[in-house]
Amino acid sequence: MTAHGASREAAAAARERLDALTDSTSVNAGTLAGELAAVTALFDREVSLRRVLTDPAQAGEAKAELAQRLLGGQVGGEAADLVSGMVRSRWSQSRDLADALEELANIADLTAAQQTGALDDVEDELFRFGRIVSSNTGLRAALTDRAATASAKGELLRSLLGGRAHATTERLVTRLVTAPRGRSLESGLESLSKLAAERRDRLVAVVTSAVPLSDTQKQRLGAALAKLYGHTMHLNIDVDPEVLGGIRVQVGDEVINGSLADRIEDAGRRLAG
Repeated sequence: MTAHGASREAAAAARERLDALTDSTSVNAGTLAGELAAVTALFDREVSLRRVLTDPAQAGEAKAELAQRLLGGQVGGEAADLVSGMVRSRWSQSRDLADALEELANIADLTAAQQTGALDDVEDELFRFGRIVSSNTGLRAALTDRAATASAKGELLRSLLGGRAHATTERLVTRLVTAPRGRSLESGLESLSKLAAERRDRLVAVVTSAVPLSDTQKQRLGAALAKLYGHTMHLNIDVDPEVLGGIRVQVGDEVINGSLADRIEDAGRRLAG
C-alpha cells in the first residue's frame, strides 16, 4: 500500500464510521459536525500534537487513548470516539488527518440537512453562491483577503447569507472562508458541492441476515442493490437467526424478503455461495 493509499483507506474507514453514527436517530449530526470542525481547527493550530497522533512509530491504542484524554469533556462521546478511531489508523502525512476530519465535519453538516429534507436547497445555494463569487471580483477579494480577520469575513457572510440561505449553507461557507486551509475559494466550494451531490445520491439499506455476512457477500449485495436502485448503497447490517428466508433488506419503506431475492437479481444465490 502506498503512502497516499494509507491516508485514503484511513479516510474511507472514517467515513464509514461516520455514516454508521449518523444513520442512528440518536446522534445529532449537526452537533457532531460542529465538534469535528472544532477538532480540525485544534489540529491545524497544534501541529506537534497532530504529528504525535499520526506518528507510525507509536502504537495505535496509545494514540487513541491520548486523543480520548485530550478531547474527553471537550466534545461529545461520538466525536471523541470517531477521532480516536481515526488516530489508530495509519496516515501518510499528519495533515491528512486534519483534512479528513474537515471533510467529516462537512459530511455531517450535509447529513443533518438531508435528515430535515433541506439537502437539495443547500446544494442549490452552494452552487448559486459560487456563481455570485465568480461574477463579483470585489466580493471575492473581500472574502479571500489575507489581511482581513476571520471575524470580519464572518460578519460579511452573515450580512450576505443570514436569513437568505439555509443555516447549513451559511456554516459550510463560513468555515471555508474563515479557514481556507490553503485552498482557493472556488476549489473549496466545488468540493462542498461534490460532497452534497454524493450525499444526495446515497441510499441506506437495512439488512437483516440469519447469519453474519462475509466482506465478499456484503460487497456483492451492495453492488446488486446499487444496480437495482441506481444509487450508491450503504449497508447497515444486523444478524437475527429468526429472519425468514435467510435475509431481509429494507430500503426506505420497501422491504425485500429472502423469498423475493430475484428482485435483487442473483444476490440471493451469490450470498449462498
